[in-house]
Amino acid sequence: MRLVDQFNEIVRGIVDEWTELRFELIVSDEARVDRATALLAPANPGRLGRKIRFATDRLGPGIGPEAVRRLLKRLDDEGVEGELELVGVTKAQPEELRKKKTLRSQWDRQVAALPPDWSDLYAELRLDSTDYLERAALLLAPLNPARYGAAANLRFRCAHRFGYGASPEMTARCLERCDDEGITGEVEILHVLSDTHPVATQGPVWILGGRTV
Repeated sequence: MRLVDQFNEIVRGIVDEWTELRFELIVSDEARVDRATALLAPANPGRLGRKIRFATDRLGPGIGPEAVRRLLKRLDDEGVEGELELVGVTKAQPEELRKKKTLRSQWDRQVAALPPDWSDLYAELRLDSTDYLERAALLLAPLNPARYGAAANLRFRCAHRFGYGASPEMTARCLERCDDEGITGEVEILHVLSDTHPVATQGPVWILGGRTV
């Protein structure tokens, strides 16, 4: 696998919000280590044998993830092969996370953009840290949240006036409770239906990835 693809796969797999990631690249061909180190020079790499260590930093003086992608692409373009491994993660500090938009404000903004006749929706809360998961699940209990996909993702349904799911007002209040306790993340409305009319049912059924939600 290309080095830039390895990097992207590693970053996608990180659940917690991070500020710094530390990597180790083991170059397959020892004769290419000098060249690989030179191409990674902007990342201020350290070398030990075939191992090259470097970091990417979102907030500090180091280079950002996009710059690392460009550097790794240069290695790929020159045919440098190797194995990229994540060796360390620095989580974002609580005060940094709290600078983000509140969950309540994210929700209010997205609901305001829906058509007036919306009736049912399916949404996801992606928490910035797995440390928040247990407490967030408790605070969101009226929404009947369900774990989905990544370790810190919670999904829930909402109904505008009737049917299955919490009301938008209850959803807003539950998210506000999370805000009050410093829980941060991203709220996204994934699917929306308009003008549904349940007949002897609690509402529509979504089938996503072979699962009924």
